[in-house]
Amino acid sequence: MNQVSNDQIRQNVRSRYKEIALQPKKDSSCCAPTSASSSCCDSPVDYTDISVKLGYSNEEVTAVPDGANLGLGCGNPQAIAELQPGEVVLDLGSGGGFDCFLASRQVGEAGRVIGVDMTPEMVSRARANATKGGFTNTDFRLGEIEHLPVSDQTVDVIISNCVINLSPAKQQVFDEAFRVLRSGGRLAISDIVTTAELPPEIKNDLDVMYSGCISGASSVDEVTAMLTQSGFTNIIVEPKDNSKTFIRDWVPGANVQNYIVSAVITGIKP
Repeated sequence: MNQVSNDQIRQNVRSRYKEIALQPKKDSSCCAPTSASSSCCDSPVDYTDISVKLGYSNEEVTAVPDGANLGLGCGNPQAIAELQPGEVVLDLGSGGGFDCFLASRQVGEAGRVIGVDMTPEMVSRARANATKGGFTNTDFRLGEIEHLPVSDQTVDVIISNCVINLSPAKQQVFDEAFRVLRSGGRLAISDIVTTAELPPEIKNDLDVMYSGCISGASSVDEVTAMLTQSGFTNIIVEPKDNSKTFIRDWVPGANVQNYIVSAVITGIKP
């Protein structure tokens, strides 16, 4: 993709997430557009129910400020991150701050959680949620995950939930992740991967299908190759077939579950 098309993709994605951030009363899931022609924010959806299906516990869902959980994602990176007190955590695509606030509880006051999002309205929402919830060890920054506003070798763990598939420059995202991690730092990511070649009507839809976390997905082999090129070791890309149960509802009738699944992605910076 050239730079112009990359920027257009980012604009499409940013517009969708701006819409979600500014419509708090319409419960909807970003990675669950109700139809190929509808807005992601059109149909009422239970955020709690969505998050439980993604792998969060009821206790986790209720432990964050109201308005932080926007029903976004395709898994639960908290379940694989094994966060420890005192660690510095970076969330790629932090949205309303849901995963950041859960990470904040695990790393404690001695730790710190940085959330990066390219949508100003999401960053504002997350900051307001942090103030509302009294989270003093979180820091939400505006920026693209391909150009992280984070210093070299300052992060212990990187988490992300169904966001890297939205980037038109995924290799650069993984390169940036490697740069900011300390030696021994680790990735703990939930994301979408392809299991079959996407048909043209899905692959070429840069509006609904791309910003809906579908047509921008890479294969397991492609993700593994990108992580390897960035320098990561102990790489695991593990597809979760049970994710098809909620993915089939993202675009009713399109059978997207035949082409994509959620995956657990982990790696270590030597």
